Amino acid sequence: MYGRINVQSVRFISDKAARFVPKSGVYPKGFSVGGIHGGVKKDGKSLDLAMLKNDFGNEAVAAAVFTKNKFKAAPVQVSFRIINEKKGSGINSLIINSGNANAVTGAKGMKDAEDMVKVTDSVLENQASSTLVMSTGVIGNNLPIDNILSSIPKLALNNLGSTHEHWLNCAKAICTTDTFPKLVTKQFQIDGNTYTLAGLAKGAGMICPNMATLLGFFATDAPVTAAALQQILRHATDRSFNSISVDGDMSTNDTIVAIANGAAGGELIDKTSSSAVAFATLQAEITDFAQQLAQLVVRDGEGATKFITIKVKDALSYKDAKIVASSIANSSLFKTAMYGKDANWGRILCAIGYSDVTTDRSINPAKTNVSFIPSDGTETLKLLVDGEPEKVDEERASQILEMEDLEIEIDLGTGGGQETSFWTCDLSHEYVTINGDYRS
Repeated sequence: MYGRINVQSVRFISDKAARFVPKSGVYPKGFSVGGIHGGVKKDGKSLDLAMLKNDFGNEAVAAAVFTKNKFKAAPVQVSFRIINEKKGSGINSLIINSGNANAVTGAKGMKDAEDMVKVTDSVLENQASSTLVMSTGVIGNNLPIDNILSSIPKLALNNLGSTHEHWLNCAKAICTTDTFPKLVTKQFQIDGNTYTLAGLAKGAGMICPNMATLLGFFATDAPVTAAALQQILRHATDRSFNSISVDGDMSTNDTIVAIANGAAGGELIDKTSSSAVAFATLQAEITDFAQQLAQLVVRDGEGATKFITIKVKDALSYKDAKIVASSIANSSLFKTAMYGKDANWGRILCAIGYSDVTTDRSINPAKTNVSFIPSDGTETLKLLVDGEPEKVDEERASQILEMEDLEIEIDLGTGGGQETSFWTCDLSHEYVTINGDYRS
């Protein structure tokens, strides 16, 4: 979206992209992070090795959601095993490399991922299997593992901290085709206690479904059980990272991790009735936070020129709303029409019509409404009202489609009252250029 140079590093950050990079932030207590060049990316200087470490006296808990791709990368398999064996407890660090996915790399790839965990645990003086590992980049190549293992002590001992710069370097170190590092922070209150969330993500292509070529993690100093955090993360991911699309491809490496150390104090948050209100508040805060982070991924979609919100209203069920929104968001014909600034709403209806909804009553053409909602707050442009086409002002439609942001509202008119939002981008010539060049 914002000017690319080299697929193996954070590309040149244009003035347009720079507005999405925070100049400051608020960060959770008891964590240190950082990033260095670890000898993975070929340019010899780009940040490509990131780490998060829990510095608080108590052990942290973690939750994770992984790719559903059958060819799961070695780090996905290793992290999945650790999370399950430890039931999310005693996870105190993350180690992440970019520039190489360590995917479809056989037994050596598994050993390399295990070694990244072991060396990190050793350097940080963790208990065994206290680290989760993530990798992102080109599939099918072995890691330059000696470079990585020799760089982990340098990162851990000399380059970790809790400043904004440390968090920003960590965000830069996980980027591949991204044009800007993605970092979000926020504070919120529960029962009079102030808690902080900080998170980062990478992703610009192979986005959708089920998280996409997406790595991300966020940390909080709120006190929460591992089981509650896992439930919250699944809820939040479904409404954020699983509600975005760039190109309809799913990666082998997708991983989202949440880690909490309780350093800010307060009552332990669980799913029990005694902490039900606190649980619901934390879930809402994390879901909103995850949506902000996920939307940055769409804004950086490879070759994209538009950020599109698809809002589906009055569906029979949340599942139906999600299915319809996803069908539109992943339609190449719809996405290319948006790139061409063509108000071809027939492509929207086509995608609604072939969506795999749950019942015959889920879509009623005679009750369906479609509108463009301009991002500048001007009057809504109605395209279809109760199944009847409106006389569209093509000049007005063109003005709306010239804007970078666009919302498309779909009202299914079922009486079910369920709704959801999905975020996508257009599909351009540049997307083909970037992906045709990816390994060169």
